[in-house]
Amino acid sequence: MLGYIVTMSLLRDKVDALLPNWERWYPSLFDAAYDLGIIRAEVCDPNSLLLTHRHHKVRQRAEEAHREKWGGSAQD
Repeated sequence: MLGYIVTMSLLRDKVDALLPNWERWYPSLFDAAYDLGIIRAEVCDPNSLLLTHRHHKVRQRAEEAHREKWGGSAQD
């Protein structure tokens, strides 16, 4: 969560540097950043957007952390 806050702060700093008082013209930080060319859309693999894949990765990391702390082997 801290990484998200730092990233948002850096984005806000960049937008503020290029366009002070951007809040007067834009409804969101992302709209201003997009128009100023700071962020842009990227094409990604549609499979990476599926929640089942994301949840699988989270579960896998949790299982690995559990094995590191408590021992044991991976079950197939």
